[in-house]
Amino acid sequence: MAVEEGETPRSPEAKLGMQVEDLWDVMEPQLSPTEKLNACFESIPVSSFPTAPSSEFIEIKSDTTVAEAVKLLAGHRVLSAPVVDFMAPDDASWIDRYLGIVEFAGIVVWILHQSENVEGGTPFEAAMNSPDRDIGPAVAAAAASGMSSPRYISINPDSPTATCGKFFETLTASDLYKNTKVGDISGSFRWAPFLALQKNNSFLTMLLLLSKYRMKSVPVVDLGEAKIDNIITQSAVIHMLQECAGLPWFESWGSKNLSELGLPLMKASSMIKVHEDEPVLQAFKLMRQNGVGGVPVVGDDNSKPVGNISIRDIQFLLTAPGIYKEYRSITAKNFLTAVRSYMEEQQRTTPLLSRMVTCRRNDTLKDIIAKLDEKKIHRIYVVEEEGGELEGVITLRDIISKLVHEPRGYFGDFFDGVLPLPPNSRV
Repeated sequence: MAVEEGETPRSPEAKLGMQVEDLWDVMEPQLSPTEKLNACFESIPVSSFPTAPSSEFIEIKSDTTVAEAVKLLAGHRVLSAPVVDFMAPDDASWIDRYLGIVEFAGIVVWILHQSENVEGGTPFEAAMNSPDRDIGPAVAAAAASGMSSPRYISINPDSPTATCGKFFETLTASDLYKNTKVGDISGSFRWAPFLALQKNNSFLTMLLLLSKYRMKSVPVVDLGEAKIDNIITQSAVIHMLQECAGLPWFESWGSKNLSELGLPLMKASSMIKVHEDEPVLQAFKLMRQNGVGGVPVVGDDNSKPVGNISIRDIQFLLTAPGIYKEYRSITAKNFLTAVRSYMEEQQRTTPLLSRMVTCRRNDTLKDIIAKLDEKKIHRIYVVEEEGGELEGVITLRDIISKLVHEPRGYFGDFFDGVLPLPPNSRV
């Protein structure tokens, strides 16, 4: 809810906005608006950020199965969660208690690995092609892990085995999926570096990590309790900004249109797209290869968007695989259609039901923030005024990056000791 000048803020986020406003008013007049915002956010400790709702704050033990982890992430509608070492003693420090952060993006890596390791002609593939398609979980697990043959061949995302509707039903029924633990596949998961903030770190540090340094979420640790006290996500920051609408500092920034701010940063010529007739696994493969959280689905003309597939949508291949079993090939179009029908039947909401969310270059930034917050989405596509062709994409990270900038030498040795990322991964 927007805050009017002189009005008592009604939410914790709006109160935070008022704190920024108070600091803004006493900043040196010679500072530019961007410098003022930087100074304001540097003066506010990250402990001031509202705590995430309990429904969105979960921890996953390392002995949790992949199947259970998917259900937990999907059920709480979060993209990631800290992983706790179930062997850690009660008096362990926070850095010994937590192993890292497990994400839907990491689950995509594991799923793609299973699809690539299927051996042509194995019992797994035979089950895909059999009339009744009845296969025991043990056989499926053995085949999916390559145990049924000493040879391996790479299955492309458009192969019949990797894209037929039965693949995910068989995978999720297998012992491999039901029994594999989160801790067992940490090498396959795209684990974000477990870079945590302390409660006295600044807002500016947090905002830079979520934008320039490409982190999707930032844990805040309580050193005294040796535990995570809060997790701040890009979405939470966008919600905070929306609650600040009406405040002078926000209006001076948010009232600018996209072109004034140099948005979109990613133009149509550089965008990663998936055609509606391509296998849905291709969409997730492109996300993995290019380090993006979503791709537009385009139609026959290859320029007009007809839908969007996000990294978190992998959950629909795993939590409800039966809805695809009649499809000989799960294309991007089939995926969108099946999930929309399923969610409507279940009377549940999902960004997939809202179809394509778009904007125009002359829209203001505060209009974009309002749309992103209302729809609970992570990106919005910029389209032409007339023909509706793609012109670019704006992500939550892009918006936060326009709020602050990194002063020279700001982080110093801050990143020393951060755990290295696994191969082929990024923050």
